[in-house]
Amino acid sequence: MSRPGLPQESVRNSLLDDAKARLRKYDIGSKYSHLPYKQIFHPFAIGNLHLLFTSDKLITPFVGFIDHNFQAQPNPAEVKDVFLVPLAYFLHPHVHVQHYVTQFGDCFIYHIFEYTNPENGVTYQIKGMTANLAVLVAFIILEEKPTFEVQFDLNDVLPSSEELFLKVHKHATSKL
Repeated sequence: MSRPGLPQESVRNSLLDDAKARLRKYDIGSKYSHLPYKQIFHPFAIGNLHLLFTSDKLITPFVGFIDHNFQAQPNPAEVKDVFLVPLAYFLHPHVHVQHYVTQFGDCFIYHIFEYTNPENGVTYQIKGMTANLAVLVAFIILEEKPTFEVQFDLNDVLPSSEELFLKVHKHATSKL
């Protein structure tokens, strides 16, 4: 994810190239520039949603398979910390709170997960758009239902999740 207001980058051939370039520049270094397309779960690759807007910020969600020996090298201006959370945690969490928020006339479920790293005891909060995307990816990959209420239709996940994220998009403007 890149912050709004940064200088415009040169136009690339595809959204995938753009996402890889932003990851390389802002988040974790150049480790992912070699990933082939088949190893990248570009946002809802089966559907049409490739860019998400929230709170006037452009977000390009990106999920990829990484080597287990990979050591992230985040840009401190962009990333506070890097930590691992088991994907199943977003379906069966130990600590989860949800709030119902009305914004621009639409009601949204705002999820907050707290995850304590068993290795160092540090507790992390995963919330908002990140939490929603984590739940969606966990549901799609693990094919298990969450133990809490979600806003997308579990029987028709792609169209309903796309509709949910587009509700946010219709009220936001990109600053890029």
